[in-house]
Amino acid sequence: MSAIFSIEDMCVSYGREKIIHGVSLSIGAGELCALLGLNGSGKTTILHAACGFLPMTGVCTAAGQDCSGLNEKKRARLISFIPQVCSMRGGITVMEAVLMGFNAHLGLFGSPSRAQKQFALDTLERLGYASFKGRDFGTLSQGQKQIVLLARCLVQNAPVMLMDEPDNALDFLNRHMVLQKIREVLRTQQKAGLITLHDPNFAMNYCDRLLLLKSGYLVGEIKMKGASREELEKKLSLIYGAIEVFSFNGNFFMGQVQETETSPLFTKLC
Repeated sequence: MSAIFSIEDMCVSYGREKIIHGVSLSIGAGELCALLGLNGSGKTTILHAACGFLPMTGVCTAAGQDCSGLNEKKRARLISFIPQVCSMRGGITVMEAVLMGFNAHLGLFGSPSRAQKQFALDTLERLGYASFKGRDFGTLSQGQKQIVLLARCLVQNAPVMLMDEPDNALDFLNRHMVLQKIREVLRTQQKAGLITLHDPNFAMNYCDRLLLLKSGYLVGEIKMKGASREELEKKLSLIYGAIEVFSFNGNFFMGQVQETETSPLFTKLC
């Protein structure tokens, strides 16, 4: 599988403190990879550096192009990004927010075509949000905003999708819906996706590979196809400590092993 997105020897520092230490990874067409790690491990930093928001050393390549030195518009044609927290305020409609995804493909004074507007509406329809098109973006809940940002990311139509906890603030059903849509788009359109997730249970059941990050170092990788319960327990324990993995109807679930006064060990599902 040829790589659509790759990072080679990425290092990122805040002042004199190095946060990311020589991270290298590659993602093929149609592949969704999860970046897993505890808070402060550097997951968001890697995504921000790849998007050009932070200075880095090393090489970031998208669709065969070196991203270093690219301006914001050129990079946006290669990489779309969903942030963990939406900073965009109100004053624009949901449809206008989604149409912003076309900005990377328009001239300085260009505006979306009729076909692009229809594509944006169709995208909202696929996500179940067509009825929101005239709503003020600022009136939406954080979870609703995340779904609109996903729609914007989809119309941007970049070959690489970077997503920082896009399921953050979503309820249980919408989490599944969003992750299913992301996986579907990546596979049907042969894009490369890198996503950060806090819940390893969702990562195990929606992602092709898990990339394990600890204190700014990649310490392991798991290919979910063919992965055994024993391999998952061994490798996930590198970042989560004492855990146990269960299998049910072909899906994996992780629990945390804890000591109690009455019983040496018990397992609590995450």
